[in-house]
Amino acid sequence: MNWQIHLPALALAVPLLGAFVSPVAGLGGRLTRNAWMVLVSMATTAVCILLWQRVIAGGTVVYVMGAEAWNITLPSGLSWPIRIILEVDAFSAFMAVVGSIAALAGAFFSLRFMDKFTGLEKFSALFFLLVTGMLGMQLTGDLFNFFVFLEIASVASFGLIAFWRDRPEAVEASFKYMVVSTISAMFVLIAVGFFYGRYNAVNIAAVARMLHMGYAEKIALVFIVVSLAMKCGAVPMHMWTPDAYAEAPAGVTCLLVAVSQASLYGLFRVCFSLYGVSLGSTVVPWTIIVMGVLSMFIGVTMAVIQKEMKRLMAYHSVSQIGYILMALGVGLLSLKDPQAMADYGFTAMKGGIFHIINYTMYKGLLFLTAGAVFYSAGTRNLNELGGLARLMPQTTFMFVIAAAAIAGLPPFNGFVSKLLIYQSTFAVYPLLAVAALVTSVLTLASFVKVFQTAFLGPAKKTFEKVTEVPASMLLGMSVLTIVIVALTLFPGWTLSHLVEPAAKALVDQAGYISAVMGGGL
Repeated sequence: MNWQIHLPALALAVPLLGAFVSPVAGLGGRLTRNAWMVLVSMATTAVCILLWQRVIAGGTVVYVMGAEAWNITLPSGLSWPIRIILEVDAFSAFMAVVGSIAALAGAFFSLRFMDKFTGLEKFSALFFLLVTGMLGMQLTGDLFNFFVFLEIASVASFGLIAFWRDRPEAVEASFKYMVVSTISAMFVLIAVGFFYGRYNAVNIAAVARMLHMGYAEKIALVFIVVSLAMKCGAVPMHMWTPDAYAEAPAGVTCLLVAVSQASLYGLFRVCFSLYGVSLGSTVVPWTIIVMGVLSMFIGVTMAVIQKEMKRLMAYHSVSQIGYILMALGVGLLSLKDPQAMADYGFTAMKGGIFHIINYTMYKGLLFLTAGAVFYSAGTRNLNELGGLARLMPQTTFMFVIAAAAIAGLPPFNGFVSKLLIYQSTFAVYPLLAVAALVTSVLTLASFVKVFQTAFLGPAKKTFEKVTEVPASMLLGMSVLTIVIVALTLFPGWTLSHLVEPAAKALVDQAGYISAVMGGGL
């Protein structure tokens, strides 16, 4: 038997095993604990890359837990998909690779960053549990199991955000995130209940094949859009993002960025693979576009006035989510019109999906550089920083790369994805492209301020003993830097081999349904 058929299950089993064994590995001391964290993180990334290769080479992978077939044949002769199914197409495999790379970088960075603290075996257990929840959300083909993995990721996040429990701000941030996550999960569960009551099924493909737009389906869609927009940090439901991102340890924040993209993945999957052309009205697409524009503008304007590095970067996370939401909305607008999809819709989808990997990489790197500054200088307050470029040259170099990428400066990878979004949104409504351009200008101004304040100028007298961070932290930042540079140098390969297959799989609702159910719409 070819062991690679089990790659979808391994993508979940490896980090889950890592979570449960971490307390035992911690008994062996610091070296054993760190070796286990590195081993599990590298194995998870390797499995996700192999899974992506298998999907690109052979098409959508459907994996049934505990059986060879997805269905059970009832006495009446009717076959029904009631088993736990993992359905991995090019889009979900792409998301799993992106998330696992961010987790790998966060794990490397955390090895020394967290050394000053106790309870690190609990930290690594929660870290891998969060990775499991993230990957489960991206690989499942079942709405109820999406809810289960969403809850797993949320519960792990509560502990990680409040890991510095001696800080009241961290506990407050975790509590705020807990409230938002609980409401969000409740909304998702209510939506799943609507689908189950209506169609007696929770498998995404099965529901999609039977779905007819009615009041129940519209209510379920509202619940899902609100809950997942809340979880990914979109305005006006972004209130948890600045606190949670700012207070979590830097390696955790890097992973939380990827986890937010898992929620965004769920929004993409529901809109395209579950509802698809059944959406009909333009209300939902324009609602998502408006949320995107508000997220861009409010996020970047709030970031400009911040004095604390991680909080500034957290507001930029809200802003960057806006680009992706706007691209999603434009793609949905064109879904029923093949000509519109060819003219601008598919371009918007490529831009949005390309921006997902760009955002995860450069935003994760920015949070890690902020963590490195805090580790060496003991503060993230811009008013107390200065002259770090001479003291921390490698961190400074990687910060500049990430800042240039998030600002969309050519030829960096952020410019390519933003250009695709500019082109597609201009074709729909030119003011959308103007809003995106203005946001990029303000983003550049914000990071110029950070660079000038923290890294240039004379070094503070209190920083005379500040040195570069340890090698493992540099390695964590280097992982993301290398990916950013590769995306910058090879945008054509990235679009043709990573982004376009993911976009084609996402808009092919009939193909998604057929992969599981064996038939079309």
